[in-house]
Amino acid sequence: MSNSRKFFESLTGAGKSIAVLTSGGDAQGMNAAVRAVVRMGIYVGAKVYFIHEGYQGMVDGGDNIQEANWESVSSMLQVGGTVIGSARCAEFRAREGRLRAACHLVQRGITNLCVIGGDGSLTGANLFREEWSGLLQELVQSGRIDERSAECNSVLHIVGMVGSIDNDFCGTDMTIGTDSALHRIIEVVDAIMTTAQSHQRTFVLEVMGRHCGYLALVSALACGADWVFIPEMPPTDGWEEQMCQKLSENRADKKRLNIIIVAEGAINSSNKPISAGYIKDLVVRCLGLDTRVTILGHVQRGGTPSAFDRILASRMGVEAVLALLEACPGTPACVVSLCGNQAVRLPLMECVQMTQEVQKAMDEKRFDDAVRLRGRSFENNLNTYKLLSHRKADAELPHGPFTVAVLNVGAPAAGMNAAVRSAVRVGITEGHRMMAVHDGFEGFAKGQIKEMGWGDVGGWTGQGGSLLGTKRTLPAKHIDKIAEQMRIHGINALLVIGGFEAYLGLQELLAARGSHDPLCVPMVMVPSTVSNNIPGSDLSIGADTALNAITGTCDRIKQSASGTKRRVFIIETMGGYCGYLASVGGLAAGADAAYIYEEPFDIRDLQSNVEHLREKMKTTIQRGLILRNENYNDRNENSSENYTTDFIYQLYSEEGKGVFDCRKNVLGHMQQGGAPSPFDRNFGTKIAAKAVQWLSKRLKDFYREGRVFANTDDSACLLGMRRRALVFQPVTQLKEETDFVHRIPKEQWWLKLRPLMKILAKYKTSYDITDSGQLEHVTRPRARDTEIAITI
Repeated sequence: MSNSRKFFESLTGAGKSIAVLTSGGDAQGMNAAVRAVVRMGIYVGAKVYFIHEGYQGMVDGGDNIQEANWESVSSMLQVGGTVIGSARCAEFRAREGRLRAACHLVQRGITNLCVIGGDGSLTGANLFREEWSGLLQELVQSGRIDERSAECNSVLHIVGMVGSIDNDFCGTDMTIGTDSALHRIIEVVDAIMTTAQSHQRTFVLEVMGRHCGYLALVSALACGADWVFIPEMPPTDGWEEQMCQKLSENRADKKRLNIIIVAEGAINSSNKPISAGYIKDLVVRCLGLDTRVTILGHVQRGGTPSAFDRILASRMGVEAVLALLEACPGTPACVVSLCGNQAVRLPLMECVQMTQEVQKAMDEKRFDDAVRLRGRSFENNLNTYKLLSHRKADAELPHGPFTVAVLNVGAPAAGMNAAVRSAVRVGITEGHRMMAVHDGFEGFAKGQIKEMGWGDVGGWTGQGGSLLGTKRTLPAKHIDKIAEQMRIHGINALLVIGGFEAYLGLQELLAARGSHDPLCVPMVMVPSTVSNNIPGSDLSIGADTALNAITGTCDRIKQSASGTKRRVFIIETMGGYCGYLASVGGLAAGADAAYIYEEPFDIRDLQSNVEHLREKMKTTIQRGLILRNENYNDRNENSSENYTTDFIYQLYSEEGKGVFDCRKNVLGHMQQGGAPSPFDRNFGTKIAAKAVQWLSKRLKDFYREGRVFANTDDSACLLGMRRRALVFQPVTQLKEETDFVHRIPKEQWWLKLRPLMKILAKYKTSYDITDSGQLEHVTRPRARDTEIAITI
């Protein structure tokens, strides 16, 4: 271990008491956060308390404040809402209420508070912290506590996590509950689309968001809505006529349905509300279209949390405990949050102040400022929506000399179609001729190439699989034919959307440039594979949908054991040699262990895990869940891996006899199928749009004397998410980072999440916290921010 590394074993919670409460509106994933705080707190030796019914429970005391144990948070992970309750509390707003709350905390020695809620709840917590010493003095003077108690509990530490489906808190890309709310909205939109098409109807959907249009904006992006109304972007005067014209044009293009999404806080340029009913009446009056209104309401708050929210909440819960352990008397109250793919800690009041500035900007009609203050993620969503939604007339479009081809390579992944749609429409807007290649490199060689128009990709965002068709075939053996097809069709740039075969294919095209001039064009790859095994990118399109399939199935499997005590399930996930789905799926599903190629294990580890489960079965938690990712070498004659899923199943069955029985489930291709998740639709849409914009720039850079000629390493790139930003990286440079034999990157960020799964399953482990959130300051957004946050 290098000296620069920092391990959490040096932090101890011995002698400390931590309380966790949920406050304000409920949000899916709050229970996952509570579970993580409780288990991490107990793991480090602290006492952990539930405060039931939010601040009201703290003010009332008594049975509302209860010590939690390991088992009391079992089976919470998959439950929506908040099991410990939440309530609005007028009493806590008054000093007398806070005095009573302080007295109840001091009586139990609680000086570390983890608050999960919105900006109102967190502002209240900060005020409580600032008044703490004064409250204690008052309690001593009135005789409610003694001097020694006041001395022992002299400092209150506060750490917040934002639980809000609206995603209206500045400083974090994503709040707990937002992704799950998007799942509910998209489920409804997908269902409505089928009935709307049957009757050629227009649907006006009202979604939550009184002050923030995030849910409306992202769901509009994720379903390809015809129009969206959000508080941060009031429509310009005359919008009624523009919207009706667009709807009638879409009908003239043989589109059988129209979707209009309205945030409940939508306003016009005079700050007057725009209601769903008003829009419906307008469409009926002006166009005579059969129009229906659907108000989603509290459906958006309900249901089981998505995989994303479970992982986010679990990471944040563990991070919150670390922040409390590291806090000293001068540490400000902080919020643990997510920036890109990285945990950060931000001063709570800086975030609250910026959140309040957004509302102030909107009240003063400074809507551009409000959008910037919302952050890079929101601004980028809005820019992408504008880019894709408003189709220009052919006469208004620039007509450049360039032809761009798009193809899918490798196995199908949910979200590929959203990426193709985005690429085609952005390309047309940029003035390119957009060509679609069917059936990957194999179809390329056969000339299965067709021009795509704006309307050809309508309705593609919600479609699973690959509508273009995709094959695993690599280009090397067809290189002459592919080069010839590029020459015949005048292809000047290539966008490849796919998995590891796409990555290898780009390397092969690059190697053949020397002998094939038509291949000397700008090329970019967008990673799309459920396995999430592409070097140069933390995330791939399709992986989130696969994680949701895994967690949903694991929930059902665990539930199937509710009437059968003492059962262990062995689940095999996809991923080849990459353990991403098994590990991160294990964290989201609450698994006891996940066996993967990247972390070698032997018979002693298996025996230790069996023993762990035998002990677990003596408690009230009488079921176990083990994930195992498939390895290609399980399936071929060169296998050096003996610990197959079948072997593990047989071992557990034999060793568990008399204590638990065992069941096996291979999830297989269901992980690749189904409608793409909101995250994958959104990620695919934004990353493909950025890829095409990069191609446009490179085409201009390499256009000389009437032709495009690109032969430099930086003209063939992979666009991937690295920590906090999307980055273009030459594929030649990524060779050094690649384990080609096992088709994985040499370093994988998610391996750092594996100790979290082990800790939350009660295993002793070492956890490197070198990369955990450091206290940062909220950065003021610049007028032009070139970076891009892709977390939806």
